[in-house]
Amino acid sequence: MKTVARILVLAFAWLCVGAAFVGIFVPVLPTTPLLLLATFLFGKFSPRCHRLIISSKVYRSYVVPFKEAGGMPVKAKMRMLIISLSVLAVSAALVQKPFVWVILAAVALFLVYLMVVRIPTVGESAVAYEAAEIEPEA
Repeated sequence: MKTVARILVLAFAWLCVGAAFVGIFVPVLPTTPLLLLATFLFGKFSPRCHRLIISSKVYRSYVVPFKEAGGMPVKAKMRMLIISLSVLAVSAALVQKPFVWVILAAVALFLVYLMVVRIPTVGESAVAYEAAEIEPEA
């Protein structure tokens, strides 16, 4: 039973990684919390997968800034908002239904609220997330 539980947990962790990857491109999916959950699960059940995740560029770009500085640099926030709002605008243009526009507008407002109010802004110098070197644990 222990092996089956481990396989299920690892499958769930990889599902979280996949959803986090999709979250890079889809505005509604939260990338960082999903990567944090996957990293936690891998840390408990698969040291090899844990090393693989923490050495990835996605992890260094999305999780390291939160762990090191507790927030995101303005540049990263702006990039995320521009991409997300562009995807929402294209969706609104393609789907000519007022009900969908209301939903997309609500998502856009929520994203702006997250980036401006909820997620702390840190200086670029506080976070070297592009060049972060993560040493894999043995």
